[in-house]
Amino acid sequence: MNCREINTFIYLFLEFLWTLLRSIFEIVRAMIRVVVPCESKSVEGQIVLISGAGHGMGREMALRFARLGATVVCVDINPEGNQETTLMIKQEKGNAYKYECDVTDRAAVMELAAKVRKEVGDVTILVNNAGIMPCKPVLEQTEREIRLMNDLNINGYIWMIQAFLPSMIQRNHGHIISMSSMAGIMGIRNLVPYCGSKYAVRGIMDALAMELRADKRDLSGIKLTTVCPTIVNTGLCKKPRIRFEKLFKVVEPGEAADTIINAMRRDQIEITIPQDLHYVNRYLFRLLPFQAACLWSEFFDAGVDADD
Repeated sequence: MNCREINTFIYLFLEFLWTLLRSIFEIVRAMIRVVVPCESKSVEGQIVLISGAGHGMGREMALRFARLGATVVCVDINPEGNQETTLMIKQEKGNAYKYECDVTDRAAVMELAAKVRKEVGDVTILVNNAGIMPCKPVLEQTEREIRLMNDLNINGYIWMIQAFLPSMIQRNHGHIISMSSMAGIMGIRNLVPYCGSKYAVRGIMDALAMELRADKRDLSGIKLTTVCPTIVNTGLCKKPRIRFEKLFKVVEPGEAADTIINAMRRDQIEITIPQDLHYVNRYLFRLLPFQAACLWSEFFDAGVDADD
């Protein structure tokens, strides 16, 4: 080896060693955070925009953010439900605005962003929550259902990120919450296209985190949280199938909203609802061979039956 090759080898070895030490530090810090979570940050005075705010988890999150002193921008394609959410917040003396928008329409989303910025201010917390969940075998799902679901569950999230991320970058301040699902972590029958859309949400958020990290500007003030709920009682899942109800219970929207907002305020990167499922999946099912994981999935028998 010549001197140049020796120097390159030494540099790579030192870089590897430094990366290993930093990685060990981050692992230890993550383990400590499980036992001693970060202090909850305040959302008072923040502007929170929630898509799908007209019902379910979207409504419950809107109410809770308002109670914490945030200004809530309620967005939904359903004007009646959105109006109800806004009125509920105002009856509690909270600060809320309502906008009707089809988030599958990129032009409409960009128009919404300009309107909100002018009438309310810069959105500092974006909650990608709107979504649909057709429940039936893949061969029975229509082209229209699948296209609409992907437009809403995937493209709608991307349009919202493109619309509201720029102002967060300008200020190096913001938080994006995106709703994935346990169906975005493991395959579930009767939800084949839906699983694909929710796996996509996790991919979008993971890639966005890497993109923000690689940016030469300091964007450390922008945080991301991906949420993977199991079955939540919002009306999307009409026929839940649960063998062990104490382990895989149907979660009420208010309970889910509490968990999501608590995770966001502690800057958690990814959570499941219930929270312990995160560790069951990450450290058990992902370490098993596929066939073994399938056997355990069949034993627990949690999922959804096809809609009529």
